[in-house]
Amino acid sequence: MVETYDIHYDKEADFLEVFFGDQTECYADEPQKGIFVRKDENTDEIKSIGIVSFSKRTQILKELLRKFKLDFPIDFKINSN
Repeated sequence: MVETYDIHYDKEADFLEVFFGDQTECYADEPQKGIFVRKDENTDEIKSIGIVSFSKRTQILKELLRKFKLDFPIDFKINSN
């Protein structure tokens, strides 16, 4: 179970990236356009998920967390103003 999480959100670019655990040398996959999954080069452990246009597709993060069986102790909601 991952115990540390870092979250970076760039409001201007509308890009969210969630980091899981300590960062290591990684490679990235793009399973869907604008969705980036970084995995450890040696273990294939998921180290981060990045989402372009996050405010328009917040649900995709929850789906990816479920798909990859990643625990994330925070529930979130984006409000449009």
